[in-house]
Amino acid sequence: MSEGSKILEEMNDRSREVFRRVVEGYLSTGEPVGSRTLTRTLSEKVSAATVRNVMQDLEYLGLLDSPHVSAGRIPTQQGLRMFVDGLLEVDELAVEDREALDQTMGDNASDVSNLLDRVGSALSGVTHGASLVLTPKHEAPIRHIEFVSLAQDRALVVLVFADGHVENRIFTPPPGQTPSSMREAANFLNALIEGRTLSELRSQFSKEIKKRRQEIDSISRELVESGLAIWSDDSADSARLIVRGRSNLLGEQGAEEDLERIRVLFDDLERKRDIAEFLELTEAGDGVRIFIGSENKLFSLSGSSLVVSPYMNADRKIIGAVGVIGPTRLNYGRIVPIVDYTAQLVGKLISDRS
Repeated sequence: MSEGSKILEEMNDRSREVFRRVVEGYLSTGEPVGSRTLTRTLSEKVSAATVRNVMQDLEYLGLLDSPHVSAGRIPTQQGLRMFVDGLLEVDELAVEDREALDQTMGDNASDVSNLLDRVGSALSGVTHGASLVLTPKHEAPIRHIEFVSLAQDRALVVLVFADGHVENRIFTPPPGQTPSSMREAANFLNALIEGRTLSELRSQFSKEIKKRRQEIDSISRELVESGLAIWSDDSADSARLIVRGRSNLLGEQGAEEDLERIRVLFDDLERKRDIAEFLELTEAGDGVRIFIGSENKLFSLSGSSLVVSPYMNADRKIIGAVGVIGPTRLNYGRIVPIVDYTAQLVGKLISDRS
């Protein structure tokens, strides 16, 4: 049993109701909730002084905080976590929200990338928050590979897939690469492709490199190994993170320092520093997970909450995730079913296309 569950069990009915009303009031308005306001909504008729005593006890437990001496109370991060785990009532998905998300799936002519872009925009529009969609890596067979030197420490690989999809990816080559060694590496790989995916090519490459060590020089070998480690890395670095609705989250924050923290968050996301961790958030099991404030370092700088769910392919393998970032006073009861339904939609889309 978690510490929060134990505290909830030990609370009497009055304390539990006061706590729930404070959190619900804060999530609804973003403002501290005072004792006089609570006396008008509690099921039990008690004085404001009695309510204040209960609120002081909850503050002592670390569940509530008072931003100002004379103000009401707001939930702490610990309090929000306990509310989400033990008292949150999840709403049914609203018809209008379902219809808005369903509309993104209507254009069967669009490729998966375009559809996922639209899913992110719809999710942001429906929730009025910032949406995240981690797209799956492209696993169609490869038709052609080409390396292009950009600088001493940067190279471009052009991947042409059998289904017509083309990707350009930048990676760091090993020291000492030359145009001739890059051509040699590309020729070596193209001779092995034969309709293989990147994952299959990596496996085949490991076998072939042992048999044909004398056929390529050491620099070419290092180049190929460096490139492939980036392309097919299971940590999902090569996946694409779609961020939509950034302005929604920025608009929620009033103080300049909060704006700066949000900007830092999105700068990190757009540089893809933590994409791997974003996917790892979902791997403790399927279903929606909620991270509040500093519970995850990916969002600790912004003080934001993340509601995230993985989506799976036809083999029930987690291949990506969708989520919503917003202020800690998110309407969790409404956002959870929206994220859950979106993940199911995306999973079905990927399965139908594969």
